Amino acid sequence: MFIRYKKNHEKIAMGLLSFMPDLKDIKKLQTTMKDYESDESLQLLLWKEEEIIGVAGLNLSQEGIIKIQHISVNPSFRAQGVGKAMVKAIIEQYPDKEVQPTDDVAEFFGKCDLPGNETPA
Repeated sequence: MFIRYKKNHEKIAMGLLSFMPDLKDIKKLQTTMKDYESDESLQLLLWKEEEIIGVAGLNLSQEGIIKIQHISVNPSFRAQGVGKAMVKAIIEQYPDKEVQPTDDVAEFFGKCDLPGNETPA
C-alpha cells in the first residue's frame, strides 16, 4: 500500500529513486527530491509492505492526467509484481484521471499488462 512521503522518509526515498537511470547523479537526485518537497503539483508515494520497498513520483499538474515520473522498487523485491501492483494502485487511487507514464517509465509501464495496454498479436 502507498503512504505519503514525509521528510523523515528522505533517505529511503532517495535510495529508491537512485535506482532510476536518470537519477544516478547525486546533484540531480537532490534537485528532484527538493522538487517533490516544494512543488504541490508533484507527489511522492512510498510503497510499504512490511517495510518501504518502492517509490512512485507523480506529476498532477495537468487537468485530468496523472503522469508517473518515477517508479522504483528495491532490487531485493524485483520480479515479484511489486512495480505492477504500484501502477495498478495509482490507477485505482485516481479512477477519474488518465494515468500516463513519462518517457523514463514508459517501457516498464508497457510491461504491466494494464487494460488498454495490450499489444496486438
